[in-house]
Amino acid sequence: MLLCVFAARIAPHISHTHILMTRPRIYVAHALFEAPRALLAAHCDAEFWPGPGRPTRDELQRAAANADGLVCVLTDRIDEPLLAAAPRLRIVANVAVGYDNLDLAALGRRKIAATNTPGVLDETTADLAWALLLAVTRRVVEADALARSGKWVMWDLDQFCGADVWGKTFGIVGFGRIGQAVARRARGFRMRVIYSSGHRVPAEIERELGAEYRTLDALLAESDFISLHVPLNDSTRHMISAPQFAAMKPTAYIINTSRGPVIDEAALIAALAAGRIAGAALDVYEREPEIPDGLRRPNVVMTPHIGSASIETRTKMATIAVENVIEFFAGRRPPTILNPEVLS
Repeated sequence: MLLCVFAARIAPHISHTHILMTRPRIYVAHALFEAPRALLAAHCDAEFWPGPGRPTRDELQRAAANADGLVCVLTDRIDEPLLAAAPRLRIVANVAVGYDNLDLAALGRRKIAATNTPGVLDETTADLAWALLLAVTRRVVEADALARSGKWVMWDLDQFCGADVWGKTFGIVGFGRIGQAVARRARGFRMRVIYSSGHRVPAEIERELGAEYRTLDALLAESDFISLHVPLNDSTRHMISAPQFAAMKPTAYIINTSRGPVIDEAALIAALAAGRIAGAALDVYEREPEIPDGLRRPNVVMTPHIGSASIETRTKMATIAVENVIEFFAGRRPPTILNPEVLS
């Protein structure tokens, strides 16, 4: 559950350093959690989406038009048509590290601030990446299904034999905060860690994590497990496609907890069907919530975009978004602003 918070645009002639004379009215398209909900209500007039399900695009647009603020989930595209229908909006606080659902150019043209929630979900997402890796390599989902079925008759020597994780080569694509958190966990498994990233990290971080830099092509060829931790943008969309799958070991597994379109899903399905890779573990998909039938295979483990889904982390994420809005309307710089140029 990834959220965005929008707040009303102050009239153009009023400096950002001035505080609104009345409490901003915030429409929240999710119930939130108790602590951030109370915090928002203490500073704003908040109306919460009652659920169940999600508001439609039309409902979201109508709410944005009549409110000083709006809270939405990552699946709600915040683009020029929506912003044109909401002339009072002044800030968008995205409750996620990624912000590919926000049209930053459109927000900038309208002098609307945008923020995200970096730093609070790193460890939680790294935990899930490891849960997926272990589940797919040790065939946990298949084994669980048999254990629950009542049809397990006896132990057998070759029953659900998977792949060892310890001592193998772990390739991490994207070596920011989450990628590095994943690498720290690999040390407990005595793994060789290699990474590919837009920028090589300082030598002291490489030494601390026991990580070696590689080009993407070299990483794909060497790795037994490949975990993706890159943002979605023009350079990363379909960065893993047919040529990349062809470069991998046939015994390799790929794990994706970043964004679905980073992987060309059709190419992944073809690689799995042809046995070019051993398996995949996915938390994100190219056209969420759609999951193609070609991914419903025994050697694919799937979760429904729950990378940051712990009560503690999701509460922190929502709280940071609310705090960004509160700080903005108090005339202060939002702590995690993405486009500070709009404040000048």
